[in-house]
Amino acid sequence: MLFAELERRNVSFERIDDREVVLDITGGAGQEATEAARFDYDVVVERCINHSRALYALKILQDLGVPTVNTYKVADTCGNKILTSSALMEAGVPSPRTLIAFTPESALEAIERIGYPAVLKPAVGSWGRLLSLVSDRWAAEAILEHKEILGSYHHSIFYVQEYVDKPGRDIRSFVVGDECICAIYRYSEHWITNTARGGRAENCPVTDEIAAISVAAARAVGGGVVAIDLLESERGLLVDEVNYTMEFRNSIDTTGVNIPGKIVEYVLQVAEERAASRQAVAAGT
Repeated sequence: MLFAELERRNVSFERIDDREVVLDITGGAGQEATEAARFDYDVVVERCINHSRALYALKILQDLGVPTVNTYKVADTCGNKILTSSALMEAGVPSPRTLIAFTPESALEAIERIGYPAVLKPAVGSWGRLLSLVSDRWAAEAILEHKEILGSYHHSIFYVQEYVDKPGRDIRSFVVGDECICAIYRYSEHWITNTARGGRAENCPVTDEIAAISVAAARAVGGGVVAIDLLESERGLLVDEVNYTMEFRNSIDTTGVNIPGKIVEYVLQVAEERAASRQAVAAGT
């Protein structure tokens, strides 16, 4: 859909397949200049499914001086729920109470401090996978034991969050640049409302409150093109997560907004800013 938008605007582009690309980061024997010339794009749009590939590719491209949407900083922050929560807290953006622990014993203490039910999430993950709603101490002990035995890095850091009793739905808003372009309600009888897990989408009017908190959350993580997960609570709207490689196919007809068109407009703006910067350097200003 992004390619179709670029073609409609007669914009020249190439597809970089992360399954095939080879990136030389050694910079030896003039290779750094060769690699920079190889990726002499006005802008690169990141759409990787794999978080690690996205993160490293963005870092390498930015080191080569190639503008990217989104930036490495945004991907690094949004790809890790702990970093996201820290960024939101630093910016004063309302979000659910969250505790971090490093051992099963301290995680159990964190869960009981939050109170039951509590939510356990992997620090790195997407599509609502590996989330646990912990209803009592026995369940907490069982889940923490499973995580300890699984033994991977992702299960050794414990992200414990308060359970927000939302009204059978949450809100996903879409931010491009400094504008909240649209939003959807995600309904589900399950406590996980992701559309990837069967949630039903309906249009959500963008109120002043939704726009303000969505743009604030986007700015907190570094801006660009992001999707914000919002929870309706007794304390008002809370930002649950910020997604940097947002999916939008099923939200276009739902909202009536040409989301890929908005993204392409922003990407072209980034490209124009780079071209202007190059011209200024060439002119010695």
